[in-house]
Amino acid sequence: MTAAQADLPTDLQANFRKMPEGLRLSAPDVADGAAIWRIARDSKVLDLNSSYSYLLWCRDFAATSVVARDADGEVAGFITGYIRPERPGTLVIWQVAVDHAHRGKGLAAALLDGLTAQVAAGQAIGSLETTIAPSNTASEALFTSYARRHGASVERTVLFDAGLFPDGGHEPEVLYLIEPLPH
Repeated sequence: MTAAQADLPTDLQANFRKMPEGLRLSAPDVADGAAIWRIARDSKVLDLNSSYSYLLWCRDFAATSVVARDADGEVAGFITGYIRPERPGTLVIWQVAVDHAHRGKGLAAALLDGLTAQVAAGQAIGSLETTIAPSNTASEALFTSYARRHGASVERTVLFDAGLFPDGGHEPEVLYLIEPLPH
């Protein structure tokens, strides 16, 4: 549990996933950009951005992103996110990935719970958005289980049709709007 999660009322704390043993949450720093890029690349599922973009993300969006660190301080997983400018009460989740060695332990769910609690401790957020390609069943399970745990609804609409992507072969991106988030 993060410090932000511990500040929640006891009845809400029960809905949050605890970090797997030996791992802890922290904000990313620029030095984590290479590890985050590597985990994204090795996922074989995420659209891989340039290594430069992950460095910028760790610098400019550290307050709305999170990493899990192992006992040696190495990055075991991450979530990148940002507050949507047109909807300042909305946290947008950009990417979620867990290193192969740490999969199957509930780390992605613990990262998502930890990040939303961390962001909500600093500002009011009432909704979460993410996009998921139809074939990404792991992400669909992660976000729908998050919504169930927190008593929120999930609205799905196609945000970007496949034809909008210039590189071809890209599936549509379905927007998941999860709200209301617990306060």
